[in-house]
Amino acid sequence: MTHTTTSTRSVTAKEIERSWHLVDLDGKTLGRELTLMATYLQGKNKRNYAPYLDCGDHVVVINADKVKVTGKKLQQKEYDNYSGYPGGRKTIKLGQALIRDSKKVVRHALSGMLPKNKLRDVRLARLHIYEDDKHPHTEVSSSK
Repeated sequence: MTHTTTSTRSVTAKEIERSWHLVDLDGKTLGRELTLMATYLQGKNKRNYAPYLDCGDHVVVINADKVKVTGKKLQQKEYDNYSGYPGGRKTIKLGQALIRDSKKVVRHALSGMLPKNKLRDVRLARLHIYEDDKHPHTEVSSSK
């Protein structure tokens, strides 16, 4: 009886191929689209995913100004910032934050969905957010 053993081989950093994904947030719910973006940034949609390697793709987000949120989040959800000094706590509502800088809101929400490890900043560097539908990335294919 002969055994044919197939060994499981890990992917190396040289074998990682990065593709580009386009996510249009026009009229879409923020949280539901963020799960898709987090999957692409981590590379969990790939067959050769390894949690200890950065094998994710580039994600281009367009129409960040036109994103919608459900419920009363625009009036109730708050972002805190504390300087460390007495009286240095500042809060801003989600509705005001979206008007001020919608790109920052999308990046903050997606950062919270990624694992808190050394690969988080590297993955966020491959996130490209634009307020309207104009972007300089021509090799991007639509993800949906």
